[in-house]
Amino acid sequence: MRAPLSLPSPDHYWMGLALQQAHLAAAADEVPVGALLIQDNNLLAAGYNQPIRRCDPTAHAEIVVLRQAAKRVGNYRLPATTLYTTLEPCPMCAGAILHARIRRVVFATADPRSGCGGSLYSLLDDPRFNHRCQVTAHILQPQSAQLLREFFRKRRKN
Repeated sequence: MRAPLSLPSPDHYWMGLALQQAHLAAAADEVPVGALLIQDNNLLAAGYNQPIRRCDPTAHAEIVVLRQAAKRVGNYRLPATTLYTTLEPCPMCAGAILHARIRRVVFATADPRSGCGGSLYSLLDDPRFNHRCQVTAHILQPQSAQLLREFFRKRRKN
């Protein structure tokens, strides 16, 4: 008897690709955060943190992805999509996610200092807003956390 083939869940698969984007950020000496936007199980956009390279404090991975996707579909509203990000969205990114009407946000690592997906504040599912996102946390958390730790350890040495 053979053991059944174990395939990763869609969340693990897509987060694995978001982690690849985070590695690209680290290679560019940016904080290693990657993101993807998925619609109907298809990749709509992929990106990573680029505020240093772009000299743009808003060039977080999530914002990069939202801009790409909005241009691609010709609309800033992106309903029926899922955003995968390797770090819990900050207040700026959470606000943009709500304005874009993202259906679901999946993140790997919590950010206790600025996370708005439930760690510091639950902005993404706050009932006072006219749109709320479903939030799933801690998908591939160990891998994302390790990448962030290594990045900041190297930075502190330099």
